[in-house]
Amino acid sequence: MLGIFNIIEGIIALFKETYYVTPGGRLLVFDYTTWGWIWLIIGLIQVGVGIGILAGQMWARWAGVALAGLAMLGQFAFMAAYPIWALLCIALSVLIMYGLLSAPKGATG
Repeated sequence: MLGIFNIIEGIIALFKETYYVTPGGRLLVFDYTTWGWIWLIIGLIQVGVGIGILAGQMWARWAGVALAGLAMLGQFAFMAAYPIWALLCIALSVLIMYGLLSAPKGATG
């Protein structure tokens, strides 16, 4: 789900730059087109990793944790443009990381 959110965010940044409003029209050092491509690529990778998680692949769990952490950090930079959406995605990233790192119910040692 976070991957789909990031894909949507990337597409909006690519095609409707006036949707996100910040002073100077820049986020840190990138313009909206660059941020759009970054979010689109991260989102596509997250969707692929999510499919791996659903298939039960261990590598996908670790990749999911890393990508959720990366997305969370990126959302802090994006907070200037859309704070409520960024906070929602940060909270979702934390829940994803918790879910992937915690032991399944009934697991032993």
